[in-house]
Amino acid sequence: MTILIPILGDQLSHTLASLRDVTPASAVVLMMEVADEATYVPHHPQKIALFFSAMRHYADELRGAGWTVDYVTLDDPANTGDFASEVARAAARHGATSIVTVAGGEWRVLEGQRQWAERTGLPLTILDDDRFICTIEQFAGWAQGRKRMIMEDFYRIMRRQTGLLMDGDQPAGGQWNYDADNRKSVPKGHRFTPPVRFAPDAITSDVMALVAGRFGNHFGSIDGFRWAVTRTQALAALADFVAHRLAGFGDYQDAMVTGEDVLNHSLLSPALNLGLLSPLEVCQAAEAAYHAGTAPLNAVEGFIRQILGWREYVRGLYWFAGPDYTARNHLAATRPLPAAYWGAPTDLRCLSEAVDNTRRNSSAHHIQRLMILGNFAMLVGTDPAEVHRWYLAVYADALEWVEAPNVIGMSQFADGGLMSTKPYAAGGAYVNRMSDHCKSCKYDVKQRTGPKACPLNSLYWDFLARHEERLSGNQRLWRMYDGWRRFSEDEQTRIREQAATFLATLA
Repeated sequence: MTILIPILGDQLSHTLASLRDVTPASAVVLMMEVADEATYVPHHPQKIALFFSAMRHYADELRGAGWTVDYVTLDDPANTGDFASEVARAAARHGATSIVTVAGGEWRVLEGQRQWAERTGLPLTILDDDRFICTIEQFAGWAQGRKRMIMEDFYRIMRRQTGLLMDGDQPAGGQWNYDADNRKSVPKGHRFTPPVRFAPDAITSDVMALVAGRFGNHFGSIDGFRWAVTRTQALAALADFVAHRLAGFGDYQDAMVTGEDVLNHSLLSPALNLGLLSPLEVCQAAEAAYHAGTAPLNAVEGFIRQILGWREYVRGLYWFAGPDYTARNHLAATRPLPAAYWGAPTDLRCLSEAVDNTRRNSSAHHIQRLMILGNFAMLVGTDPAEVHRWYLAVYADALEWVEAPNVIGMSQFADGGLMSTKPYAAGGAYVNRMSDHCKSCKYDVKQRTGPKACPLNSLYWDFLARHEERLSGNQRLWRMYDGWRRFSEDEQTRIREQAATFLATLA
């Protein structure tokens, strides 16, 4: 009797459900590098290398723990390139009598797993992925019947459930949310402590060469690869963040500084999404810093909210919304993704900084993703499905369950408000307030019209005007529409003509 246990690239946890209650002597673990997963969108080379290197290191750890691991590399001549075929080949190769696996993290993968029984003729058990704090069923029970699923409401339930930052039944410090304290601009000359970096070992170097040879035409640079690829490295990255950047995370979490890729952000989301870290242990490490007096409450609460709140929330929403969620397009946007997202030159300094960070690092922090890249794509009317595919391709932490709600729902408002209470639209004033980019930009952020006017200004007002019928009833937008109506008809015409002239350049 041989149990075949396929483990996917984002399931690299030694506590994985499929490894429990099974003895190594009775099972074969199957791990697969398949071309389909590297190319269904053109993933950033660093993202592909991160997955393959972490998978190879994890396989070695399992072997060291006594497991038999059948590892199919991408360059194996017999590799068929897809999960189902590789599972069928391995089942035959090992004379498997059953298959036990953990449910994939997205609809596409889960649907493929469900075909493995028919493909192999073997009994198939698909176990729930219990590495999250909130189960899919628990979230669905909370979400059922709600017109809008406000994250803050969900977050408070998670705080009470876990006890994180709680004094009995009340939040530590008397407030649930310290977001208002976390919007400071970075003082001139401020220096940030760079994150710990991990030099590629022999395994990672081999993977990097493989990826450069096979996927060198994908957007992004493989140079400078620094990601944690083992649990030991991920724990070191967590400790480094808590010791050196967590205390300042809150104050500047929404800030953007030219030439600063990381600021005080953790860069832990790839390790979390691979399974090298658990969300609860990361939150507990941050909470411990607060209790030890080494990090203030606004920083710790803001960080924990990103994981206990947003990460758990978007995963639940993804499964609750259904497999057609990524096709939603509430604003009927149809423009192709602007070429600047793939590296074409742009005079908008904020956009070029965010894209260049993405190209070099397969990373950008949440405000760059939401209020620069997402905001610009929404203002110009980009097809949200194209925006979704781009984000999924270029970021090392982009798995569809976490990426799609953040893009389709929060960034593009394509779900019509299921997730967010208003579109996250902004003009140049927001960028100028939260960054230093405008000082070195070709455009004048204080002008709405004219040859030197910042395009974000006219695009912002044009976006509101285009969608007035859909959005003017939104209670959170009444001030914006009141501002638009205060412009004279001539000024409104000039603004919309300015936006149309810029939009024509995107064609």
